[in-house]
Amino acid sequence: MEVTKLEHACQIVDVDGARLVIDPGNFTRDVEVTGVVAVVLTHEHPDHVTPAQLSGILSRNPGAVVFGPAGVAAALPDFAVDVVTDGSSRSVGPFALTFHGTRHNVIHSSVPVIDNTGVMVDGRLFYPGDSYTDPGIPVEVLAAPVGAPWLKVAEMMDYVAAIAPRRAYPVHEATLSDIGYGMHTGRLREMVEPAGSLVLLQPGESLTI
Repeated sequence: MEVTKLEHACQIVDVDGARLVIDPGNFTRDVEVTGVVAVVLTHEHPDHVTPAQLSGILSRNPGAVVFGPAGVAAALPDFAVDVVTDGSSRSVGPFALTFHGTRHNVIHSSVPVIDNTGVMVDGRLFYPGDSYTDPGIPVEVLAAPVGAPWLKVAEMMDYVAAIAPRRAYPVHEATLSDIGYGMHTGRLREMVEPAGSLVLLQPGESLTI
């Protein structure tokens, strides 16, 4: 299994040419890939999905299935969304997916809390979306958010320490300057190492799992 990180929250997981696209939003380049069997949308915020991105992916991959929580289905009424929530599981192509969590992390008391459901891919790669969801099972590789309006570095550090992944790579970085990215990933590294390892992926770079 190979995961390619694109800008911000978007990731593409590849197994023998079959691809899973996760959270293609408006901070990410146009996702112009084929071989896509499924798209996972953790929640409906535009930095995680836009109708234009989703339309483009589905036009190139008309057989792809879209998974997301109820809030995604409500926000994207023109698309067929297979609704998932905490405890759901799906098999599509070579991928075994389990879904974890129900709510987006709190941004502010004035901002409504929406649905958010993270995804575990093949029991190895976990991505929580915009949350600190613990899937309750060992995590080999964690896609760890490092910058967001809802994210406090101390809470991010506690979360990663509790998950204790063998490897991690940072995502959700578009809201950070280069200096901020370095500071946040430095704190992330402290929580991952020395028991595990942190891999810094630039957009377009891949990690073999």
